[in-house]
Amino acid sequence: MKRSLEDNIIDIVVYAILLLLAIVTLYPFWNSLVISFNAGNDTAAGGVTIWPREFTLENYKYVFKDARLVNAFWITVARTVMGTVLSILFTAMFAYAMSRRGLIGKKFYMILCVITMYFSGGLIPSYLLIKDLQLMNTFWVMVIPGLISVWNMIIFRTFFLGLPDGLEESARIDGCNHINTFFRIVLPVSGPVIATLSLFTAVGHWNSWFDASIYISNQKLLPLQVILNQTIQSILSFESSTVISATKQEFLQNAQSVTHKSIVMATTMVATIPIVMVYPFVQKYFVKGVLVGSLKE
Repeated sequence: MKRSLEDNIIDIVVYAILLLLAIVTLYPFWNSLVISFNAGNDTAAGGVTIWPREFTLENYKYVFKDARLVNAFWITVARTVMGTVLSILFTAMFAYAMSRRGLIGKKFYMILCVITMYFSGGLIPSYLLIKDLQLMNTFWVMVIPGLISVWNMIIFRTFFLGLPDGLEESARIDGCNHINTFFRIVLPVSGPVIATLSLFTAVGHWNSWFDASIYISNQKLLPLQVILNQTIQSILSFESSTVISATKQEFLQNAQSVTHKSIVMATTMVATIPIVMVYPFVQKYFVKGVLVGSLKE
């Protein structure tokens, strides 16, 4: 089909808008990365945009001097891996049960699930519940409360409802019960939706900080995002403080190459880049997984 002038103009406008959106979205991240590799005193002078003017690793050396950071990094990795695996597993099992046509009271269960998407018990009742369950100051307080995601369950359920009935029937003929059918038949064909929801869940766990800041006081169990927040707050308090401690004096001696802004950017990159690197591995499943799991013909 021959393209008209109007079609070409529309394509140019669409690509121009997409290019502008890409620049607006990516530039702040790229600029933060550039500043994290640029000398702090040079950054303070302004004009650092798309490339480091005075390349340095001093910002990252200063960040990694904090022994809590390395420990927090591995806590966050463990939380993200275990939280994602367990959440996807339990949510998928729940969704598989909710997708069975013979489940008694299925509509009632679904109503209860949907209610939890709009209403919660509140912060204080949640805190008291976590305390009564003896999950305070434990690693599992960052994993167990988020095992079931109702939104992900609905996507899983829609995907399972779209599977051919012959799959389950053939599994039953071969002697499989519901558990064997789920693990041997249903999960292996659910790769796209599992990969997509795993990415959403992993990003949520990696970026989460509020729950840990409330339920955890043990410094050895704090995740990376809480340490990032504490680092930024300590730098801001340092700027506004008139008392000069030994640590602040050391900071002042290094202020020619390290500033609060360069430290904040370096810490932000340490907390951001690892989870960003996960996306390329699941990109091929992303669009397919969202569409297959959320639409039903």
